[in-house]
Amino acid sequence: MSGTNVEPIFIRAASKSNGITSLIMGCVGLIVSALWLVFLPDWLFLAGIFLTSAALVCLLVGYFKIREPDFSLEIAKDFITYRHRLGSWRIHWDNLQRADCPRVRHGLDHVPLETVGFKLKSYTDFLHTISPRLATHLLMEQRPLLMQNTDGNCASGSCYEQSMFDDKQYVMEDGTVIKGIKAMLAHRMVELRKRLGYDIFIASSELDRDASEFAALIARCQRARQIDEAQ
Repeated sequence: MSGTNVEPIFIRAASKSNGITSLIMGCVGLIVSALWLVFLPDWLFLAGIFLTSAALVCLLVGYFKIREPDFSLEIAKDFITYRHRLGSWRIHWDNLQRADCPRVRHGLDHVPLETVGFKLKSYTDFLHTISPRLATHLLMEQRPLLMQNTDGNCASGSCYEQSMFDDKQYVMEDGTVIKGIKAMLAHRMVELRKRLGYDIFIASSELDRDASEFAALIARCQRARQIDEAQ
């Protein structure tokens, strides 16, 4: 990442792999199931239905895989961009405090999660760049993280419910008041920082390497940029 002419680093999601293969398997499965239902005896009809269902599932999985962008992340000289079929978000390096794999309590030990967390200095720019559709997706996708490092005094579960559906307005650092989905996401980010120490997360399935290796890559890029600025 050092130098003025820096080529961006593109990260391809592991979950996107084998999309074409799934489509081909689904198509072949449908053809086989159609022949099965036409030519085989009636007592094998139920097996043909199961084969048809499996083929349809393969088609759906392949379809959703190929709909995703070719690259889930772009690490450029000035920012990190996450891309999803529902939109994108962007974190400028100046706004990134740190990135690492959050750890959760598991008995007496602390175990790293298979995800990378980003701790921001300010929510304002991030919330301006994210699309409402992606914000909605993140609210749903990252709900399980709310169950990590929970307050031991909240045995009833009401604390979890309150943090999951916090739809009050949110006042950003620049004084802008936001409402709706983005406000809910902002409150969620505040709650996740309390529990895990980070604001926004990327699952390991969105990466082409281990979460710890990706966090180390981000740290190296951040240090390289700081050195460039100091020169």
